[in-house]
Amino acid sequence: MFFSLSHSGQSLRGFVSFFLLFLSHFFFILHVLSPHQKRSPLYQTTAEEVLVSTRRTISFSAPGIVNAAPQSVQPYLRLMRLDKPIGTWLLYLPCTWSIALAAEPGCLPDFHMLALFGVGAVLMRGAGCTINDMWDRDFDKKVSRTASRPIAAGEITRFQALVFLGGQLTLALGVLLSLNLYSAILLITYPYFSRLAFNWGALLGWSAIKGYCDWSVCLPLYFSGILWTLIYDTIYAHQDKVDDLLVGVKSTALLFQDHTKPWLSGFSAVMLSGLILTGIISDQTLPYYGALSVVGAHLFYQIFTLDINKPEECWKKFTSNRTLGLLIFIGILAGNLWKSKNKDFEINKVQN
Repeated sequence: MFFSLSHSGQSLRGFVSFFLLFLSHFFFILHVLSPHQKRSPLYQTTAEEVLVSTRRTISFSAPGIVNAAPQSVQPYLRLMRLDKPIGTWLLYLPCTWSIALAAEPGCLPDFHMLALFGVGAVLMRGAGCTINDMWDRDFDKKVSRTASRPIAAGEITRFQALVFLGGQLTLALGVLLSLNLYSAILLITYPYFSRLAFNWGALLGWSAIKGYCDWSVCLPLYFSGILWTLIYDTIYAHQDKVDDLLVGVKSTALLFQDHTKPWLSGFSAVMLSGLILTGIISDQTLPYYGALSVVGAHLFYQIFTLDINKPEECWKKFTSNRTLGLLIFIGILAGNLWKSKNKDFEINKVQN
């Protein structure tokens, strides 16, 4: 039996209640912050406007959903980067690795916890982007790629962003209160580790399931995540290296320059070594190592075909890391289910 149906039902009902509460609070915050524009009594909606609105293409992509939102709400959704969810994925995926590793042999990961961490990733990434844009407003105005961000473009004031940040953190508190004490303490330390905290989920996921951290498993996984961040963050930074040089911003792209590929290859080797060590310590099985071989091939292709002087190419390679992270998760999940098969085979062998 992969999981208890009664426990699963209770978890699902609890999550649905929390998610509905989250949505109601989230849209209330947006409603309060959105400017209510007063129209002249003489103003009438034209037939052309009605026609354009009815012809609006329905899209279920992240940018499409943001564009379909009311105009007054869109700047806040873009401030959270909901139109570019890759950052949320990269924050969330290490959580899924850890949650899947913490599952009992032969069992699926805790879906309630996966969903809860998904909501947390959206909120924490949104809060992080809000703080970043408030802090870097003047820099963002000077960089072509970031000049259109809501605060830099003047669509949202710093005060509005601050209030919105408070709303996001209040909702994130709901996620925090859903975790055990050990995980809550780990999460509270999150802001003090800057970039290192981007893979904090590799520790949090395990502790949320077990109530403690098995450091022999979690630390290699965590450091593999850090190396992974260095890989995709360096690729990402090559998009802005010209502007960064002009405004005096330091980045690994400027540090490594033409030696980027050898550095990324070294990071990849250490990352894979950490993942292999994690697998050995956690008694992972064949599907896990098969997935790691695909991850290694993905990294090789990503680095070998990378053109650091083409921003569009850098963006494509950067976003492809979502696939890489999902491959690791699938490998852990399949490897864990395989443990049950191996155990059943050994029991039958002993009985015969």
